[in-house]
Amino acid sequence: MSNYSYLLKKYDVPVPRYTSYPTVPAWQTQHFSVSAWKKNLKLSFDEVNKNEGISLYIHLPFCESLCTYCACNTRITKNHQVEEKYIAALLQEWSLYKTIFNHTPIIRELHIGGGTPTFFSADNLKYLINEVLADTQLHADFEFSVEGHPNNTTEQHIDVFHQLGFNRISFGVQDLDPNVQKAIHRIQPFSKVENVFSYARRKGFNSISFDLVYGLPFQTVESIRGTIEQVITLQPDRISFYSYAHVPWLKLGQRGYEDADLPNDVRKRELYETGKNLLLQHGYLEIGMDHFALPTDMLNVAQERGKLNRNFMGYTTTATSVLIGLGVSSISETNFGYAQNEKNLEEYYRYIQTGLFPLVKGHLQSEDDKRRKTIIKSIICKSRVSNQLLKEYLTDEVTYHMQEMIREGIITLNDDEMLVTKKGKTFVRNICNLFDAYSSKQKEMPQQVFSKSI
Repeated sequence: MSNYSYLLKKYDVPVPRYTSYPTVPAWQTQHFSVSAWKKNLKLSFDEVNKNEGISLYIHLPFCESLCTYCACNTRITKNHQVEEKYIAALLQEWSLYKTIFNHTPIIRELHIGGGTPTFFSADNLKYLINEVLADTQLHADFEFSVEGHPNNTTEQHIDVFHQLGFNRISFGVQDLDPNVQKAIHRIQPFSKVENVFSYARRKGFNSISFDLVYGLPFQTVESIRGTIEQVITLQPDRISFYSYAHVPWLKLGQRGYEDADLPNDVRKRELYETGKNLLLQHGYLEIGMDHFALPTDMLNVAQERGKLNRNFMGYTTTATSVLIGLGVSSISETNFGYAQNEKNLEEYYRYIQTGLFPLVKGHLQSEDDKRRKTIIKSIICKSRVSNQLLKEYLTDEVTYHMQEMIREGIITLNDDEMLVTKKGKTFVRNICNLFDAYSSKQKEMPQQVFSKSI
């Protein structure tokens, strides 16, 4: 067994993806109260709104069919009458937030995700966005983005998004091989992807992204190569190349295929390396972990300037101190903590109908949490972290594992900082885990909650 294969097996263990710190299972919800959240949110808003503005995330959960690989919070239905009721609830929730603020919200960033946002009609989306933006101001450098399904994103959708100021759109491509598409219940021919991409480009979208997934059932090196080769003929500005998170004990839809249908740890990494090398050969640059962008894209510019940020929406070019999540299961984030909405749609409606914030869990950051969050973000976004930040956390156990990673070529250490090596980018989540104060408690949980790192 080669050294790299040995490392893949050694480090292919369940660890968080670190879109937050602490990660959701570690939140100290017993110390969280909605009243304290509202009070601290108001203070944060007053501090940052005027200069940096705030971010909004809107979750639209509906999909017409279940993609079996998906781990998102969704509601499967073909009944489009659900749109108006849900929009009304979203607007009522946003009005609850606006009662907290003393000043007009300045919107720096707006992202619409799902589910399938383009499940909603173009007219309904136009109404929703206009109503959300009513009585707000736009930041001079605002950025609006939306996720679209190639099968149901129409030219009318693209027209509406463009009219409303959206400059980024992401399409869930996942994989283009027919056998894989059948297994994950997501049939979409390349012609659909090409048509919607070309129309968005003609309308002037200056950043179009594709989501791809490796590690899916029946994927092979040849099928990944075929998908990447087709994708790069279109030259999307960004490509997210995610590792499939196999958590069938949490997402029952993933039981539609057997573990034997999935690539093992070494083969799965071979799929990623095949795709990555093709992207690099065709001018894409590696951004953080599992992301790629053309040199001209703002994601790469942010990385070069040391401004890359990571939150629940993935890698972003902005880092506002207040992110408000609207809709079922959405998560809000500020410098002092996190709060998550009710995940069950009917319960979410019940909260809204009674005039209550639909928040059911959260976490208030300790000073230790904040420092560790800074370390983990630096590792994930910059592939480096200063020794000044690390020194407080160099326990005997952490130092032992760091020395082990140095010998394995995963990290290097100099007088000023710890750096993630080229090889080490494969194991970024494992490196972050060294500085996760909640890691040992999560390993003791009766049910595995995280996907494996590789």
